[in-house]
Amino acid sequence: MESSREKSPTAQLLESALGLKFRDRELLRQALVHRSLLNEQGGQPEDSYERLEYLGDAVLELTVSTELFRRFPVLNEGALTKLRSALVRGESLAKVARRLSLGDFLLLGKGEENSGGRQRDSILAAAFEAVVAAVYLDQGFDEASRFVAQSLDPELQQISQQGAPPDNPKSDLQERVQAIGLSTPKYRLASCEGPDHNPLFTVEVLVEGEVAGAGQGGKRSDAEQSAARDALCRTFPTPSS
Repeated sequence: MESSREKSPTAQLLESALGLKFRDRELLRQALVHRSLLNEQGGQPEDSYERLEYLGDAVLELTVSTELFRRFPVLNEGALTKLRSALVRGESLAKVARRLSLGDFLLLGKGEENSGGRQRDSILAAAFEAVVAAVYLDQGFDEASRFVAQSLDPELQQISQQGAPPDNPKSDLQERVQAIGLSTPKYRLASCEGPDHNPLFTVEVLVEGEVAGAGQGGKRSDAEQSAARDALCRTFPTPSS
């Protein structure tokens, strides 16, 4: 992956993981470059994945909107919007990035590497969006759309079978536990790691003094929502009708 023409083992491994072959491998490389590497090596910020992330966000939103429109013909605009929000939030995209092993190929500075950046949700989600943009620029919208639909297919299948993930997990969890006579959930900060400019919060949610779920996020509020979502899935699932 040292140049767009080089056929290195690393490039081949990543292309295999993505199920793609790039004409311009430099686009793929740039999609994996975190700003921290350039800060340490004296590169320009525009050489990081951030510009590609911006473009990929737009491609992703249009592609997901189209895919949902096609797959769920009876849903109204409000329901489709909620589904799209659930699919393109950072936590969901980070999960997709992990499935594609993107973290193994990230190009990070030593400081970011040592602080756990390779597994940080915000970085993984941004890298996935950047890869989407790289596919779009290299191979066009149709191929980028195919890549997104294929990458998100497990989540789309889950929605088909189980319905949308909760839009406000904290509110939903509170309503659910109170409906069965339990006390209001309490949230506890378990840890805060990483640098000040890119922290990673881990939060646990407790119901009746017992840990019901846990979650992470770049903001404490996001980590609390993630913990509530985990509790809804694992400890307080929707009762079968």
